[in-house]
Amino acid sequence: MGKDRDEIMEKSSNAYLTVCVALCTAVILSLFLVLIDGVRRNGGRLEAECVTEIGLYSVMAEYHRELMKQFNLFAIDASYGTVTCSKTNTEAHLQKYVEKNLDYGDVIFSEYLYRDFLGLEAGPVEVTKVSILTDHGGAVFRRCAAEAIGADVGLEVFEQLQGWIRTIEVNGLEEGNAEEEKRKLDEEIEKYDGMEVEIQENQWDTLRITNPTSALEEKKRLGLLKLVVEDEEALSRNALDMTGLIWDRSEKGGLSQGNIPQREESAAEQLAERFFFQEYLLKYLGRYGKENAEDVLRYQIEYLIAGHESDVDNLRSVINRLCLMREAANAVYLLTDETKYNQIKAVAEFVCTLILLPELSSLLEGAIVLGWAFAESVYDVKTLLSGGRVPLLKDGDSWHYGLESALQGELDDVGKGDRGLSYEDYLRVLMMLGDKETLTMRAMNMVEADIRNTSGNFAFRLDGCYVELEAKLLFYGPGGCSYEIIRRKKYR
Repeated sequence: MGKDRDEIMEKSSNAYLTVCVALCTAVILSLFLVLIDGVRRNGGRLEAECVTEIGLYSVMAEYHRELMKQFNLFAIDASYGTVTCSKTNTEAHLQKYVEKNLDYGDVIFSEYLYRDFLGLEAGPVEVTKVSILTDHGGAVFRRCAAEAIGADVGLEVFEQLQGWIRTIEVNGLEEGNAEEEKRKLDEEIEKYDGMEVEIQENQWDTLRITNPTSALEEKKRLGLLKLVVEDEEALSRNALDMTGLIWDRSEKGGLSQGNIPQREESAAEQLAERFFFQEYLLKYLGRYGKENAEDVLRYQIEYLIAGHESDVDNLRSVINRLCLMREAANAVYLLTDETKYNQIKAVAEFVCTLILLPELSSLLEGAIVLGWAFAESVYDVKTLLSGGRVPLLKDGDSWHYGLESALQGELDDVGKGDRGLSYEDYLRVLMMLGDKETLTMRAMNMVEADIRNTSGNFAFRLDGCYVELEAKLLFYGPGGCSYEIIRRKKYR
Protein backbone atom coordinates (compact mmCIF):
# COMPACT_ATOMS: atom_id res chain seq x y z
CA MET A 1 0.00 0.00 0.00
CA GLY A 2 2.82 2.39 0.86
CA LYS A 3 4.52 1.64 -2.40
CA ASP A 4 1.38 2.43 -4.39
CA ARG A 5 0.92 5.66 -2.48
CA ASP A 6 4.49 6.79 -3.31
CA GLU A 7 3.97 6.09 -6.99
CA ILE A 8 0.73 8.08 -6.96
CA MET A 9 2.43 11.03 -5.24
CA GLU A 10 5.31 10.99 -7.74
CA LYS A 11 2.91 10.98 -10.69
CA SER A 12 0.90 13.81 -9.10
CA SER A 13 4.07 15.90 -8.67
CA ASN A 14 5.02 15.33 -12.29
CA ALA A 15 1.57 16.43 -13.37
CA TYR A 16 1.82 19.66 -11.38
CA LEU A 17 5.23 20.40 -12.91
CA THR A 18 3.91 19.77 -16.40
CA VAL A 19 1.00 22.16 -15.85
CA CYS A 20 3.31 24.78 -14.34
CA VAL A 21 5.77 24.53 -17.23
CA ALA A 22 2.93 24.72 -19.73
CA LEU A 23 1.46 27.83 -18.08
CA CYS A 24 4.87 29.53 -17.81
CA THR A 25 5.70 28.68 -21.39
CA ALA A 26 2.43 30.19 -22.57
CA VAL A 27 3.09 33.40 -20.64
CA ILE A 28 6.70 33.60 -21.81
CA LEU A 29 5.72 32.90 -25.42
CA SER A 30 3.04 35.60 -25.21
CA LEU A 31 5.62 38.02 -23.83
CA PHE A 32 8.08 37.08 -26.57
CA LEU A 33 5.45 37.52 -29.25
CA VAL A 34 4.45 40.91 -27.86
CA LEU A 35 8.11 41.94 -27.74
CA ILE A 36 8.71 40.65 -31.24
CA ASP A 37 5.64 42.49 -32.52
CA GLY A 38 6.83 45.67 -30.76
CA VAL A 39 10.27 45.27 -32.27
CA ARG A 40 8.72 44.70 -35.66
CA ARG A 41 6.48 47.77 -35.40
CA ASN A 42 9.20 50.07 -34.06
CA GLY A 43 11.68 48.61 -36.49
CA GLY A 44 9.19 49.30 -39.25
CA ARG A 45 8.93 52.97 -38.19
CA LEU A 46 12.71 53.23 -38.00
CA GLU A 47 13.06 51.74 -41.46
CA ALA A 48 10.35 54.07 -42.77
CA GLU A 49 12.21 57.07 -41.36
CA CYS A 50 15.55 55.89 -42.76
CA VAL A 51 14.07 55.19 -46.18
CA THR A 52 12.41 58.63 -46.15
CA GLU A 53 15.70 60.34 -45.31
CA ILE A 54 17.57 58.42 -48.00
CA GLY A 55 14.83 59.13 -50.54
CA LEU A 56 14.81 62.87 -49.83
CA TYR A 57 18.60 63.08 -49.95
CA SER A 58 18.50 61.23 -53.27
CA VAL A 59 15.98 63.72 -54.64
CA MET A 60 18.06 66.66 -53.40
CA ALA A 61 21.11 65.15 -55.09
CA GLU A 62 19.32 65.61 -58.43
CA TYR A 63 20.09 69.34 -58.42
CA HIS A 64 20.32 71.03 -61.80
CA ARG A 65 23.92 70.54 -62.90
CA GLU A 66 24.13 73.47 -65.33
CA LEU A 67 22.64 75.87 -62.79
CA MET A 68 25.25 74.81 -60.25
CA LYS A 69 28.09 74.88 -62.78
CA GLN A 70 27.38 78.36 -64.13
CA PHE A 71 25.87 80.12 -61.12
CA ASN A 72 26.76 78.05 -58.04
CA LEU A 73 23.07 77.63 -57.17
CA PHE A 74 21.63 74.34 -55.94
CA ALA A 75 18.02 73.66 -56.90
CA ILE A 76 15.88 70.76 -58.07
CA ASP A 77 14.55 71.27 -61.58
CA ALA A 78 10.98 70.01 -61.29
CA SER A 79 10.77 69.58 -65.06
CA TYR A 80 13.63 67.03 -65.11
CA GLY A 81 14.53 68.03 -68.65
CA THR A 82 10.94 68.06 -69.94
CA VAL A 83 8.65 70.96 -70.84
CA THR A 84 6.43 70.46 -67.78
CA CYS A 85 7.36 71.73 -64.30
CA SER A 86 5.30 70.02 -61.62
CA LYS A 87 5.49 68.67 -58.08
CA THR A 88 4.15 65.45 -59.55
CA ASN A 89 7.51 64.85 -61.23
CA THR A 90 9.37 65.23 -57.93
CA GLU A 91 6.85 63.00 -56.18
CA ALA A 92 7.41 60.30 -58.81
CA HIS A 93 11.19 60.48 -58.30
CA LEU A 94 10.81 60.29 -54.52
CA GLN A 95 8.41 57.34 -54.87
CA LYS A 96 10.96 55.53 -57.03
CA TYR A 97 13.76 56.00 -54.51
CA VAL A 98 11.59 54.91 -51.59
CA GLU A 99 10.43 51.74 -53.33
CA LYS A 100 13.97 50.95 -54.43
CA ASN A 101 15.27 51.21 -50.89
CA LEU A 102 12.54 48.86 -49.64
CA ASP A 103 13.33 46.26 -52.28
CA TYR A 104 15.73 43.40 -51.50
CA GLY A 105 15.58 42.00 -55.01
CA ASP A 106 19.03 43.20 -55.99
CA VAL A 107 20.74 41.47 -53.03
CA ILE A 108 22.70 38.36 -54.08
CA PHE A 109 20.89 35.13 -53.13
CA SER A 110 18.20 37.18 -51.44
CA GLU A 111 15.65 34.41 -51.89
CA TYR A 112 17.80 32.02 -49.86
CA LEU A 113 19.76 34.17 -47.43
CA TYR A 114 17.38 36.97 -46.50
CA ARG A 115 13.82 37.37 -45.47
CA ASP A 116 12.09 40.73 -45.09
CA PHE A 117 11.25 40.57 -41.39
CA LEU A 118 9.65 44.04 -41.34
CA GLY A 119 7.62 43.63 -44.53
CA LEU A 120 7.20 47.35 -45.27
CA GLU A 121 5.48 48.55 -48.41
CA ALA A 122 5.57 52.11 -49.75
CA GLY A 123 2.28 53.95 -49.87
CA PRO A 124 1.49 57.25 -51.59
CA VAL A 125 4.09 60.06 -51.58
CA GLU A 126 3.06 63.71 -51.49
CA VAL A 127 5.23 66.83 -51.70
CA THR A 128 3.21 69.13 -49.47
CA LYS A 129 5.37 72.29 -49.43
CA VAL A 130 8.05 73.76 -51.68
CA SER A 131 10.17 76.90 -51.80
CA ILE A 132 10.92 78.08 -55.35
CA LEU A 133 13.77 80.35 -56.43
CA THR A 134 11.33 82.93 -57.80
CA ASP A 135 9.11 83.10 -54.69
CA HIS A 136 8.34 86.42 -52.97
CA GLY A 137 9.41 88.52 -55.94
CA GLY A 138 12.74 86.74 -56.22
CA ALA A 139 13.61 87.09 -52.51
CA VAL A 140 14.50 83.39 -52.37
CA PHE A 141 16.82 83.83 -55.36
CA ARG A 142 18.51 86.81 -53.65
CA ARG A 143 18.98 84.85 -50.44
CA CYS A 144 20.47 81.84 -52.19
CA ALA A 145 22.79 84.05 -54.26
CA ALA A 146 23.91 85.98 -51.18
CA GLU A 147 24.65 82.73 -49.35
CA ALA A 148 26.62 81.45 -52.34
CA ILE A 149 28.99 84.45 -52.30
CA GLY A 150 28.98 85.47 -48.63
CA ALA A 151 32.18 83.71 -47.62
CA ASP A 152 34.15 85.15 -50.55
CA VAL A 153 33.53 88.88 -50.00
CA GLY A 154 34.98 91.08 -47.30
CA LEU A 155 32.86 93.67 -45.50
CA GLU A 156 35.42 96.38 -46.25
CA VAL A 157 33.97 96.59 -49.76
CA PHE A 158 30.51 97.01 -48.21
CA GLU A 159 31.76 99.89 -46.08
CA GLN A 160 33.38 101.54 -49.09
CA LEU A 161 30.17 101.23 -51.09
CA GLN A 162 28.17 102.87 -48.31
CA GLY A 163 30.66 105.74 -48.30
CA TRP A 164 30.38 106.21 -52.06
CA ILE A 165 26.58 106.27 -51.87
CA ARG A 166 26.70 108.91 -49.12
CA THR A 167 29.05 111.05 -51.22
CA ILE A 168 26.71 110.85 -54.20
CA GLU A 169 23.65 111.71 -52.11
CA VAL A 170 25.30 114.60 -50.27
CA ASN A 171 26.54 116.19 -53.50
CA GLY A 172 23.40 115.40 -55.48
CA LEU A 173 25.33 113.67 -58.25
CA GLU A 174 22.31 111.62 -59.30
CA GLU A 175 19.65 114.29 -58.93
CA GLY A 176 20.43 116.84 -61.62
CA ASN A 177 20.68 116.61 -65.39
CA ALA A 178 23.70 118.59 -66.56
CA GLU A 179 22.85 118.03 -70.22
CA GLU A 180 19.39 119.51 -69.81
CA GLU A 181 20.80 122.48 -67.90
CA LYS A 182 23.42 123.02 -70.60
CA ARG A 183 20.76 122.92 -73.33
CA LYS A 184 18.69 125.56 -71.55
CA LEU A 185 21.72 127.82 -71.11
CA ASP A 186 22.62 127.47 -74.79
CA GLU A 187 19.06 128.37 -75.79
CA GLU A 188 19.19 131.49 -73.62
CA ILE A 189 22.51 132.51 -75.18
CA GLU A 190 21.16 131.91 -78.70
CA LYS A 191 18.33 134.37 -78.05
CA TYR A 192 20.90 137.17 -78.07
CA ASP A 193 22.34 136.10 -81.43
CA GLY A 194 20.93 138.36 -84.17
CA MET A 195 19.59 140.87 -81.67
CA GLU A 196 19.65 144.52 -82.75
CA VAL A 197 21.65 146.61 -80.27
CA GLU A 198 22.35 150.35 -80.18
CA ILE A 199 26.14 150.83 -80.30
CA GLN A 200 25.94 154.66 -80.48
CA GLU A 201 23.14 157.16 -80.51
CA ASN A 202 20.85 156.27 -83.41
CA GLN A 203 23.39 153.67 -84.60
CA TRP A 204 22.28 150.04 -84.44
CA ASP A 205 24.12 146.84 -85.15
CA THR A 206 23.21 143.16 -85.34
CA LEU A 207 24.71 141.17 -82.46
CA ARG A 208 26.61 137.99 -83.42
CA ILE A 209 27.46 135.60 -80.60
CA THR A 210 29.59 132.47 -80.85
CA ASN A 211 29.06 130.16 -77.91
CA PRO A 212 32.49 129.31 -76.40
CA THR A 213 31.37 125.67 -76.11
CA SER A 214 30.25 125.28 -79.73
CA ALA A 215 33.23 123.04 -80.63
CA LEU A 216 32.31 120.75 -77.74
CA GLU A 217 28.69 120.61 -78.88
CA GLU A 218 29.84 119.51 -82.33
CA LYS A 219 31.72 116.62 -80.76
CA LYS A 220 28.75 115.78 -78.55
CA ARG A 221 26.52 115.35 -81.62
CA LEU A 222 28.67 112.38 -82.68
CA GLY A 223 27.22 110.45 -79.76
CA LEU A 224 28.80 109.73 -76.41
CA LEU A 225 29.46 106.07 -77.27
CA LYS A 226 31.65 107.10 -80.20
CA LEU A 227 33.57 109.53 -77.98
CA VAL A 228 34.46 107.06 -75.21
CA VAL A 229 34.89 103.76 -77.08
CA GLU A 230 37.91 103.48 -79.33
CA ASP A 231 36.50 100.81 -81.66
CA GLU A 232 32.73 101.04 -81.75
CA GLU A 233 32.49 98.34 -84.41
CA ALA A 234 34.07 95.82 -82.02
CA LEU A 235 31.22 96.15 -79.53
CA SER A 236 28.90 93.19 -79.03
CA ARG A 237 25.78 93.27 -81.20
CA ASN A 238 24.01 90.53 -79.25
CA ALA A 239 20.36 91.00 -78.43
CA LEU A 240 17.86 88.99 -76.43
CA ASP A 241 14.18 88.45 -76.97
CA MET A 242 12.69 88.80 -73.48
CA THR A 243 9.40 87.15 -74.48
CA GLY A 244 8.76 84.04 -72.42
CA LEU A 245 11.43 84.76 -69.84
CA ILE A 246 10.76 85.02 -66.13
CA TRP A 247 9.77 88.70 -66.03
CA ASP A 248 7.45 88.34 -69.02
CA ARG A 249 5.74 85.32 -67.43
CA SER A 250 5.51 87.15 -64.12
CA GLU A 251 3.67 90.08 -65.70
CA LYS A 252 1.28 87.63 -67.34
CA GLY A 253 0.66 85.82 -64.03
CA GLY A 254 2.17 82.57 -65.25
CA LEU A 255 4.69 81.83 -62.49
CA SER A 256 4.54 78.76 -60.27
CA GLN A 257 4.37 79.69 -56.58
CA GLY A 258 5.72 77.88 -53.55
CA ASN A 259 4.06 77.79 -50.13
CA ILE A 260 6.91 78.10 -47.62
CA PRO A 261 6.97 81.56 -45.98
CA GLN A 262 10.13 83.67 -45.80
CA ARG A 263 11.68 84.71 -42.52
CA GLU A 264 11.30 88.41 -41.78
CA GLU A 265 14.65 90.23 -41.97
CA SER A 266 15.75 93.42 -40.28
CA ALA A 267 16.71 96.48 -42.31
CA ALA A 268 20.41 95.80 -41.64
CA GLU A 269 20.07 92.19 -42.80
CA GLN A 270 18.29 93.30 -45.98
CA LEU A 271 21.00 95.83 -46.76
CA ALA A 272 23.77 93.28 -46.21
CA GLU A 273 21.92 90.71 -48.32
CA ARG A 274 21.55 93.21 -51.15
CA PHE A 275 25.27 93.95 -51.07
CA PHE A 276 26.19 90.26 -51.20
CA PHE A 277 23.62 89.73 -53.96
CA GLN A 278 25.26 92.45 -56.08
CA GLU A 279 28.69 90.94 -55.47
CA TYR A 280 27.29 87.60 -56.61
CA LEU A 281 26.03 89.20 -59.83
CA LEU A 282 29.39 90.85 -60.48
CA LYS A 283 31.13 87.50 -60.05
CA TYR A 284 28.85 85.29 -62.14
CA LEU A 285 27.55 87.67 -64.84
CA GLY A 286 29.56 89.34 -67.61
CA ARG A 287 30.10 93.05 -68.22
CA TYR A 288 32.03 95.32 -70.56
CA GLY A 289 35.69 94.39 -70.26
CA LYS A 290 34.85 91.05 -68.63
CA GLU A 291 32.61 89.39 -71.20
CA ASN A 292 31.68 85.70 -71.25
CA ALA A 293 31.62 84.40 -74.81
CA GLU A 294 28.95 81.77 -74.03
CA ASP A 295 26.43 84.25 -72.61
CA VAL A 296 23.37 85.37 -74.54
CA LEU A 297 24.23 88.98 -73.71
CA ARG A 298 27.87 90.01 -73.29
CA TYR A 299 27.17 93.09 -71.15
CA GLN A 300 24.91 91.50 -68.58
CA ILE A 301 25.57 93.82 -65.65
CA GLU A 302 24.80 96.73 -67.96
CA TYR A 303 21.52 94.99 -68.81
CA LEU A 304 20.67 94.72 -65.10
CA ILE A 305 21.08 98.50 -64.81
CA ALA A 306 19.54 99.62 -68.11
CA GLY A 307 17.09 96.82 -69.03
CA HIS A 308 17.35 97.06 -72.85
CA GLU A 309 17.31 94.03 -75.13
CA SER A 310 20.62 94.68 -76.91
CA ASP A 311 24.18 94.93 -75.62
CA VAL A 312 24.87 98.19 -77.43
CA ASP A 313 21.79 99.91 -76.01
CA ASN A 314 22.61 98.73 -72.49
CA LEU A 315 26.22 99.89 -72.72
CA ARG A 316 25.17 103.23 -74.19
CA SER A 317 22.66 103.78 -71.39
CA VAL A 318 25.20 102.98 -68.66
CA ILE A 319 27.82 105.22 -70.28
CA ASN A 320 25.32 108.09 -70.46
CA ARG A 321 24.52 107.70 -66.76
CA LEU A 322 28.20 107.55 -65.86
CA CYS A 323 28.88 110.64 -67.94
CA LEU A 324 26.05 112.56 -66.25
CA MET A 325 27.31 111.53 -62.83
CA ARG A 326 30.86 112.52 -63.68
CA GLU A 327 29.67 115.77 -65.28
CA ALA A 328 27.82 116.72 -62.10
CA ALA A 329 30.84 115.84 -59.93
CA ASN A 330 33.20 117.77 -62.20
CA ALA A 331 30.93 120.82 -62.18
CA VAL A 332 30.93 120.72 -58.36
CA TYR A 333 34.73 120.77 -58.41
CA LEU A 334 34.96 123.63 -60.94
CA LEU A 335 32.64 125.78 -58.84
CA THR A 336 34.77 125.22 -55.75
CA ASP A 337 38.23 125.57 -57.34
CA GLU A 338 39.05 129.28 -57.24
CA THR A 339 41.76 129.16 -59.90
CA LYS A 340 39.69 127.31 -62.47
CA TYR A 341 36.57 129.35 -61.79
CA ASN A 342 38.55 132.55 -62.30
CA GLN A 343 39.59 131.22 -65.72
CA ILE A 344 35.94 130.63 -66.55
CA LYS A 345 34.96 134.14 -65.45
CA ALA A 346 37.79 135.65 -67.49
CA VAL A 347 36.65 133.95 -70.70
CA ALA A 348 33.02 134.91 -70.10
CA GLU A 349 33.92 138.56 -69.36
CA PHE A 350 36.15 138.72 -72.43
CA VAL A 351 33.32 137.56 -74.70
CA CYS A 352 30.91 140.01 -73.07
CA THR A 353 33.40 142.86 -73.53
CA LEU A 354 33.70 142.11 -77.24
CA ILE A 355 29.96 142.21 -77.77
CA LEU A 356 29.30 144.97 -75.23
CA LEU A 357 26.72 142.84 -73.42
CA PRO A 358 27.76 142.39 -69.75
CA GLU A 359 24.42 140.88 -68.71
CA LEU A 360 25.32 137.76 -70.70
CA SER A 361 28.23 136.97 -68.35
CA SER A 362 26.38 134.66 -65.93
CA LEU A 363 24.90 132.59 -68.79
CA LEU A 364 28.31 132.19 -70.42
CA GLU A 365 29.90 131.22 -67.13
CA GLY A 366 27.31 128.48 -66.60
CA ALA A 367 27.73 127.19 -70.15
CA ILE A 368 31.52 127.10 -69.85
CA VAL A 369 31.38 125.32 -66.47
CA LEU A 370 29.13 122.59 -67.86
CA GLY A 371 31.12 122.38 -71.12
CA TRP A 372 34.41 121.96 -69.28
CA ALA A 373 32.79 119.44 -66.91
CA PHE A 374 31.49 117.49 -69.90
CA ALA A 375 34.91 117.36 -71.55
CA GLU A 376 36.43 116.05 -68.34
CA SER A 377 33.63 113.49 -67.95
CA VAL A 378 34.39 112.09 -71.41
CA TYR A 379 37.98 111.62 -70.29
CA ASP A 380 36.78 110.01 -67.04
CA VAL A 381 34.51 107.48 -68.77
CA LYS A 382 37.22 106.60 -71.32
CA THR A 383 39.58 106.03 -68.41
CA LEU A 384 37.09 103.74 -66.67
CA LEU A 385 36.38 101.69 -69.79
CA SER A 386 40.10 101.22 -70.41
CA GLY A 387 40.61 99.78 -66.91
CA GLY A 388 41.63 102.93 -65.04
CA ARG A 389 40.22 104.54 -61.92
CA VAL A 390 38.46 107.86 -61.32
CA PRO A 391 37.62 109.35 -57.89
CA LEU A 392 34.05 110.40 -57.21
CA LEU A 393 35.13 113.94 -56.39
CA LYS A 394 38.25 115.24 -58.12
CA ASP A 395 40.99 117.53 -56.91
CA GLY A 396 43.71 119.47 -58.70
CA ASP A 397 45.96 116.40 -59.03
CA SER A 398 43.32 114.20 -60.63
CA TRP A 399 41.95 116.88 -63.02
CA HIS A 400 43.08 116.38 -66.61
CA TYR A 401 41.87 118.86 -69.27
CA GLY A 402 42.79 122.52 -69.36
CA LEU A 403 40.09 125.02 -70.30
CA GLU A 404 41.47 125.76 -73.76
CA SER A 405 41.76 122.14 -74.90
CA ALA A 406 38.34 121.35 -73.42
CA LEU A 407 36.60 124.21 -75.26
CA GLN A 408 38.32 123.25 -78.51
CA GLY A 409 36.88 119.74 -78.21
CA GLU A 410 40.22 117.91 -78.04
CA LEU A 411 38.85 114.79 -76.37
CA ASP A 412 41.16 112.04 -77.61
CA ASP A 413 43.14 111.49 -74.40
CA VAL A 414 42.82 108.19 -72.49
CA GLY A 415 44.03 107.96 -68.91
CA LYS A 416 45.10 105.13 -66.63
CA GLY A 417 44.28 106.67 -63.28
CA ASP A 418 45.22 104.59 -60.26
CA ARG A 419 43.19 106.50 -57.64
CA GLY A 420 39.48 106.29 -57.04
CA LEU A 421 36.80 103.92 -58.30
CA SER A 422 37.09 101.39 -61.09
CA TYR A 423 34.42 100.75 -63.73
CA GLU A 424 33.23 97.79 -61.65
CA ASP A 425 32.93 100.06 -58.61
CA TYR A 426 30.76 102.50 -60.55
CA LEU A 427 28.57 99.55 -61.61
CA ARG A 428 28.24 98.66 -57.92
CA VAL A 429 27.05 102.19 -57.24
CA LEU A 430 24.55 102.20 -60.12
CA MET A 431 23.09 98.87 -59.03
CA MET A 432 22.75 100.04 -55.43
CA LEU A 433 21.01 103.22 -56.59
CA GLY A 434 18.48 101.19 -58.59
CA ASP A 435 15.36 99.32 -57.53
CA LYS A 436 16.08 96.02 -55.77
CA GLU A 437 13.10 94.13 -57.20
CA THR A 438 13.82 95.30 -60.75
CA LEU A 439 17.45 94.26 -60.40
CA THR A 440 16.36 90.84 -59.14
CA MET A 441 13.92 90.19 -61.97
CA ARG A 442 16.47 91.19 -64.61
CA ALA A 443 19.07 88.97 -62.95
CA MET A 444 16.68 86.01 -63.07
CA ASN A 445 16.03 86.81 -66.73
CA MET A 446 19.76 86.53 -67.41
CA VAL A 447 20.16 83.27 -65.48
CA GLU A 448 17.20 81.69 -67.22
CA ALA A 449 18.33 82.84 -70.68
CA ASP A 450 21.89 81.56 -70.17
CA ILE A 451 20.74 78.15 -68.94
CA ARG A 452 18.33 77.83 -71.86
CA ASN A 453 21.26 78.52 -74.16
CA THR A 454 22.94 75.25 -73.09
CA SER A 455 22.33 71.78 -74.47
CA GLY A 456 19.18 70.02 -73.28
CA ASN A 457 17.81 73.01 -71.33
CA PHE A 458 15.70 74.81 -73.93
CA ALA A 459 12.62 74.75 -71.65
CA PHE A 460 14.39 75.59 -68.37
CA ARG A 461 12.34 77.67 -65.92
CA LEU A 462 13.52 79.24 -62.68
CA ASP A 463 10.00 79.03 -61.28
CA GLY A 464 10.35 75.25 -61.47
CA CYS A 465 13.50 75.18 -59.31
CA TYR A 466 12.95 73.97 -55.74
CA VAL A 467 15.45 74.91 -53.04
CA GLU A 468 13.41 73.49 -50.16
CA LEU A 469 10.65 70.90 -49.94
CA GLU A 470 8.50 69.11 -47.40
CA ALA A 471 7.13 65.62 -48.13
CA LYS A 472 4.58 63.35 -46.49
CA LEU A 473 5.09 59.61 -47.00
CA LEU A 474 2.87 56.68 -46.00
CA PHE A 475 4.16 53.16 -45.36
CA TYR A 476 2.19 49.95 -44.75
CA GLY A 477 3.43 47.15 -42.51
CA PRO A 478 2.10 43.65 -41.70
CA GLY A 479 -0.85 43.28 -39.40
CA GLY A 480 -2.60 46.40 -40.68
CA CYS A 481 -0.12 48.90 -39.17
CA SER A 482 0.88 52.04 -41.09
CA TYR A 483 3.39 54.84 -40.66
CA GLU A 484 3.14 58.48 -41.75
CA ILE A 485 6.46 60.29 -42.05
CA ILE A 486 6.77 64.06 -42.66
CA ARG A 487 10.19 65.49 -43.41
CA ARG A 488 11.57 68.82 -44.76
CA LYS A 489 14.88 69.29 -46.54
CA LYS A 490 16.64 72.31 -48.05
CA TYR A 491 19.97 73.27 -49.58
CA ARG A 492 22.52 74.95 -47.28
